[in-house]
Formats: sequence, C-alpha cells, structure tokens
Amino acid sequence: MSIPAPAKSSRKGPVGVGVIGAGNISKQYLDSLTVFPDLKVHVIADLFEEAAAARAKEYGIPEWGGVDKALNHPDVEIIVNLTIPAAHVEVATAAVNAGKHVWTEKPFSLDRESGLGLLKAADSAGIRLGCAPDTFLGAGLQTALRLIQRGDIGTPLTGMTTFQTPGPESWHPNPAFLFQYGAGPLFDMGPYYLTTLVQAFGSIRKVAAVGSKAKDIRVIGSGPKAGEEFTVEVPTHVSAMAQFESGASSHSVFSFESPRTRMGFVEITGTEATISLPDPNNFDGDVRLWRAGDEDWTTIPATGPANGRGMGVLDMARSLRAGVPHRATGSLAYHVLDAMVSISESIDSGTFVDVESSAPASAPLPVDWAPETMTLGGHA
Repeated sequence: MSIPAPAKSSRKGPVGVGVIGAGNISKQYLDSLTVFPDLKVHVIADLFEEAAAARAKEYGIPEWGGVDKALNHPDVEIIVNLTIPAAHVEVATAAVNAGKHVWTEKPFSLDRESGLGLLKAADSAGIRLGCAPDTFLGAGLQTALRLIQRGDIGTPLTGMTTFQTPGPESWHPNPAFLFQYGAGPLFDMGPYYLTTLVQAFGSIRKVAAVGSKAKDIRVIGSGPKAGEEFTVEVPTHVSAMAQFESGASSHSVFSFESPRTRMGFVEITGTEATISLPDPNNFDGDVRLWRAGDEDWTTIPATGPANGRGMGVLDMARSLRAGVPHRATGSLAYHVLDAMVSISESIDSGTFVDVESSAPASAPLPVDWAPETMTLGGHA
C-alpha cells in the first residue's frame, strides 16, 4: 500500500472538528479538544441525538444532532470518530466520502479487507487518516523511545508486555461490546502495547499465539444494567509472540481473566541495558533504566507534553495546515490491526502467521511541542 503525500489545507486558523459518538470515551477526548486553541469543536453527533445534546451542553459545543450533522458541517475539517468498533469503518468511510479527514478510535477496523478499503478510499480522495492510540505521543513513551533511539540500551533485542485484569464488566456500565468480535483484551488493549512495540522495534513480520475463554457468559457488575448477562464471543486470554523486521522478538499477555490486576508492563531489553516503559494506555509516567552491574533501576523523569487523548488529533491538525506527515497514521493503525488479526488466526490455526503490512516509523514529537499554545493564527 502506497503512502499518500500529506494533504495540506488551504484554510487558515484553528482546524474545525466534528465529533461522532457521545459515549464514555468522548469525555476524555473533549477534555482536550475543547481547550486546544488550534482546534475548534463545532458539532457533536450521535445516533442517539439526546446523548449528543447532553454532551454538547456539558462542553459548550454550539451544535449537535445526528451523524449527518457532523458529516455535512461546512466548518468541520476533521471528523473524530468515537463510535463502537463495529461502526469505525462505516463512519470513517462516510467521512472520507464527505471530504473530511478522519481520526478514529482504535481499532482501525475489524478485518483486513475493510481496513485496506478505507486506506485506498482515503488515498484516492487525498484524505488523511489518523487512529488511536495517540498515547505513544505522550511524554512517558516519547521519553523512552528517545532513549532507545539514542542507543542507551544498545541494540533492542526483546520485549515483554503484560495486561491482566478480571475484566471490564466489573466497572463498565455497558461492557458487552468489549467481549464481542473485534474487541476482547486483544483488540481492546492490544493496540496500546503493539503500537509501542512497533515504535521501538519496527514492523512486525510474524506472530504466534494461543488463546482461551474461561466463561461463555458474564454478568454486568455495576450501573443501571447491573445483573444482566451477556455472551462472550472472543478469547479473553491471549498469549502472543511476535518477531520484528529487525529480528527482535516480543512476548505479550492480554487477559480479562486475572483476579490480580497487572497492567502497563512494558520492558525492552537491549545489548547494553533494559528499559521499563510507562503504561502505554497513559500519556505520562517515569521511565526506568537498568544497566548490567547496576544495583537498582535508574528513574528518568518524563519530559514533553502529556495532555491526554486528543494529542493525535492536534498533531494531525497542525500537520494538515503545514502539509507534513502526522504521526499516528492510518497506515500505522492498519499494521497493528493486521498483526492482531494475524494473532487471532494463529490462535485458530496453531501455526505462525506472517504479517504482510508494514508501518513507517513515526517522527519523534519535539519536547517543546505545546498543545496549549496557539500556532495556527488567522481566521478559519
């Protein structure tokens, strides 16, 4: 798949944003999007217009309504697609057809075919695609990646990651979709860990995995639906190995089956040292380094911005105005999706599965990159 030349906007001033999806995750995005001066949120939309209206009132967004309200808004340049995973490609494709650039929550798609179709449609239309996670743009992971790229651990050789919890049904008010096709611990949390590994090691070339499902039925533990049962459709424990184009390898655990919570563990070992990265689901956190002969870890404070979800949208907007590549690209997200689909195929087949796609390296984010500063002057 060719990488399209970056589209440059002819408009001036803050970049107009329309949000589609007024669910739980929209609060985390809107906390950032509504305060970044280089962005202007014009409208929020949802299939349930009353949800959009409530969120618009909460954040002072001037317009709300159904999905078409955002797609057809003349001042919206970027659609922020926060719908459920099964609707990601449908909504993103509609936005591309409407001439809007698109930022999508993860996963990029649920299968290779629809993901490739979206990439090709955007390429043909000269539209930018961006996708979560943008946590790797935060100070914590950027600090760690700078140390790796500088050679502080020598040549990166191996990685280990762990995400284990009892499952989101204990706290999420409507968790059933997290146990359906396109979710589970692999597709829900895998993007954070695999994106981080790809940034550290390069593209994944092949994977092997095993998976299991402890229970076919789970029960919602809190909120208005507490006590309701739902069906589990996907493996809730996945153990995956990956080999990268460099020859490096990693082992990852993604689980909704552990009574003991272990999350945010990412450790990369090189020829000279081992580095412990902060939680890839967060934007900040200190980095720890251990060198051969050290008695203990050395803590390295994170440097740079850590403003939360929406940093990727802002980077996309500023890059759009400048005509340069943004960092959390659709191509990167598709490669991670390709790897996750390959992991699922390996679980089913019991064999190694090749990963055909590749992801170009994302440029480092400058330490002095300031989301709170207006850089796009003039009028929209």
